[in-house]
Amino acid sequence: MRKIKRVLVANRGEIAIRIMKTLKLLGIKSIGVYSEADKLSKHISFADKAYNIGESEAIKSYLNMEKIIQTAKEANCDAVHPGYGFLAENPVFAKMVQENGLIWIGPTSECMKNLGDKINSRIIAQSAGIPTTPGGTIESIEQAHKLANEIGFPILIKASAGGGGKGMRIVYDDKDLEDAIKVAREEAKAAFADPTVYIEKYIEDAHHIEIQFLIDKFGNGLYFPERECSVQRRYQKIIEESPSPTINRQTARKMGEAALLVTKKAGYHNAGTVEFIYDKKSKDFYFLEVNARIQVEHPVTEEISGFDLIAYQIDIAEEKPIELSQDELNNRINGHAIESRIYSEDTDNNFMPSIGKIEHYREPAGFGIRVDSGFFEGSEVLIHYDPLIAKLIVKAPNRMMAIKKMYRALSEYHIAPIKTTIPLLKNIFKHKKFIEGDYNTQFLSTYKDELFNQKQNPIHLKEAIVLYEFLKQSASDLTFSGEATLPSCWEMIGSWRG
Repeated sequence: MRKIKRVLVANRGEIAIRIMKTLKLLGIKSIGVYSEADKLSKHISFADKAYNIGESEAIKSYLNMEKIIQTAKEANCDAVHPGYGFLAENPVFAKMVQENGLIWIGPTSECMKNLGDKINSRIIAQSAGIPTTPGGTIESIEQAHKLANEIGFPILIKASAGGGGKGMRIVYDDKDLEDAIKVAREEAKAAFADPTVYIEKYIEDAHHIEIQFLIDKFGNGLYFPERECSVQRRYQKIIEESPSPTINRQTARKMGEAALLVTKKAGYHNAGTVEFIYDKKSKDFYFLEVNARIQVEHPVTEEISGFDLIAYQIDIAEEKPIELSQDELNNRINGHAIESRIYSEDTDNNFMPSIGKIEHYREPAGFGIRVDSGFFEGSEVLIHYDPLIAKLIVKAPNRMMAIKKMYRALSEYHIAPIKTTIPLLKNIFKHKKFIEGDYNTQFLSTYKDELFNQKQNPIHLKEAIVLYEFLKQSASDLTFSGEATLPSCWEMIGSWRG
């Protein structure tokens, strides 16, 4: 057993801060890193010590493996925590960390390599008896036509080496197959330096369900309640909630057991997530992939379980056993949690990044409201990195109360002058189908006319205050799902909201 005393956090923004907060609680020193562009970033202030590791471009800083390891050794670190993104699922980096005598807070590089290849991970899942969507690898165009017609259209072409929607195409007709394969291969090669793609059946009424798990180095494992992640743009999630409004407890249990089965077979230890596709029509679920890291949406699981998942990652890296049983974990679960991802994007312009200085920033607060953010008033949103500004998480006794709390919290979240996803998120949380839990991965495209292009007319501050006072007297006339709900004064200032 190795005691961890100093950890280099190989990341930036909200996830770096999130990790550093737990390290502080555990009495572990945190070493931060930053690029030239990030020298005034919020995450630096949470580190016990921070080092400049290079130029603004990620490839010259946060993706510079040699520089990060050199910094970790100079700072006398015992371990490296990668967070998510950047080098978090890079088996070469994980191996380099370990070869330099440092503890890698995550699964082994070999396990990561095996599960990172989607074709190989499908084979591992199949060998464990876990169902996968019908499909297979592509050896030739002729074989692709034959396979696609055997499993039936629509089909999905996917890159074996990547994620985030890169190298992915939906094909509805045989005549479009060859061109789609060509485009997917070119995109996969550009994004992941690997043009390998494969075909699988496209589930039209699909739900994206994932299972958070923990496995220690002694084979003890736990799975947590499922997270529904079906509200997506460009195959990337913008809302997650737990438990799912779609599946029942029996299906959730089967998914949890399947998640542990496939990851144990791969020799996994530490925290991770198994993603599944659930077919609402057939009630079947299929293995999708394994995320060999802490995920963006892990706070949803933390809120309903009371677990600090980062702390468990540290324990497992120190070779401590998990001493909790699955039944004991199940008894700790309570309430409903939802996470909204606040991106600096123009939702009415195909989610184009909105770059610039944040001149006005105010976070919501209150019981059951959590904000994980790497920004503050005066921060710059940079073109070099992911446009995620914050994760807004709420917890309530039940789903309906969580939805209402999220809507209120979004109404109190003020970011200007850059554009954000807040207006879109508010439209989603007041949409009848979302409130009913009747949504799938096509939700945004199905209801685009109702969710997008609903900008408020600009209103002056003085007029807004007068209007607010008037509405305050008539609050009984304002209803939201059966309960009186008064929007904030700032909510009415459409030209400030972005």
